[in-house]
Amino acid sequence: MPVRRGFFCPNPFNLWDDALTSMRRSRYAAFTGMIPGMLIDLSLCFAALLLGASTLSARYATIPGAVSELPLILAGATLFALVMALMYAVVGLYRPTPMTLLGTAGRMAISLVVGAYVTGLGMRVVADRGYVEQLLPAALVYLLVGIVFVRGGLFALRRVATLPRVLIVGTGAEAQALAHDLQVARRHGREVVGLYPTTSDDAAKVEDSGLRVFSRSQPISELVARHGVREVIVAVREQRGGGVPMDELLTCRINGIPVIDLAGYTEATRHEVPIASLKSSWLVYGHGFVQGWGRRSVKRAFDIATSLLLLLLTAPIMVLTAIAIKLDSPGPVLYRQRRVGLGGRSFLCTKFRSMRTDAESDGVARWATQGDPRVTRVGAFIRSTRIDELPQLWSVFVGEMSLIGPRPERPAFVETLKQQIPFYEIRHTVKPGITGWAQVRFQYGESLEDAKRKHQFDLYYVKNNSLWLDLLILVETVSVIVFREGQ
Repeated sequence: MPVRRGFFCPNPFNLWDDALTSMRRSRYAAFTGMIPGMLIDLSLCFAALLLGASTLSARYATIPGAVSELPLILAGATLFALVMALMYAVVGLYRPTPMTLLGTAGRMAISLVVGAYVTGLGMRVVADRGYVEQLLPAALVYLLVGIVFVRGGLFALRRVATLPRVLIVGTGAEAQALAHDLQVARRHGREVVGLYPTTSDDAAKVEDSGLRVFSRSQPISELVARHGVREVIVAVREQRGGGVPMDELLTCRINGIPVIDLAGYTEATRHEVPIASLKSSWLVYGHGFVQGWGRRSVKRAFDIATSLLLLLLTAPIMVLTAIAIKLDSPGPVLYRQRRVGLGGRSFLCTKFRSMRTDAESDGVARWATQGDPRVTRVGAFIRSTRIDELPQLWSVFVGEMSLIGPRPERPAFVETLKQQIPFYEIRHTVKPGITGWAQVRFQYGESLEDAKRKHQFDLYYVKNNSLWLDLLILVETVSVIVFREGQ
């Protein structure tokens, strides 16, 4: 079955590009991919319920009191739009993960049924039950028609739309990797016009790569004007020594052409911070890393409220899990392990035991792997559904952990990772979390390379953390758990 990408999260057309540029480079960049699709969905859902109400009004116009008043209809349409948009997010329709047509249809069906039911519960408080039971099916019919025509039309337009053009300064490995990445399936909505070498000898390095390499004799400003370039990306690891034509880049910037380095572009489009070419100066002079008293207070209040609520809601699940563990294999129900938290201080992390008691009988710390033979039968289920993490809600409540944050690692792993991964200590400037940006955006990690990639997502979270990003991660975690995505 063909794989479809971004049906509910379309890349913005040129019309959206300038309006969203500043937001892409702000701490709310993770939301920019959702905004166009979410606005369309809000409008479709709102209009669908109004059309459904109009249909019922025409049918029952002669029956006194059978048709709800306009303020109630507007309130119901607003509720329907908000609930449906939330359901789309919960089932992962706004996530960048590729989905098949059947998978998209299935998730949408779930969101429509649950969303209509929740909206019906809300409207029955103030409206006639019989009216609501006829209104919502009519709204769903209009919504499905709207989705087919509007989304189908947008999908067709995206296939023929002219993408914003970018010029990449640099011809090294990073520049070539970026160019090829943008060319494959027209990812991130950009068309690469070519590479601009920083030295006269660089052009020969990419002669056989299939990428166009311009001559250094051509000023960048002329290339930008001639090829309609909308953005310049500087993908050069070492920018000192006069190789990068700063005067030409300044001319572009003054003329309104955005100029961004590779780290900033990766942060804005992939929502991760690349560590291969990352420099301390970029972290020092860039935005982000807001860890003030206000942010800490809001996050702590959020942690207390959500952890207490989840402890109450999941108490029956935890009781059943404890019984299942006892019946499945000998050993304790809970497993306590020392992990590294805020400021590099260690704490005892509590989880439901999912492995045999002799999993590390030789005393050597090992990463868990997919299909790990040490995992018990019950352990396999509670690990895949994240139930084994529920006891950590108590650690969140008492302040040792946060609900959202980088996953805490064992001290033995931390010492190794600090030597192998640049800026690894930055993750310890915030509290570790039960779930995090890396957990909803990357698959199961079981190697050093996986740890490096996850660290890039953790760096993005630490740099851009906010209550809104926490809420986004919380919503996406539901999708990850229900549909077995990420880790």
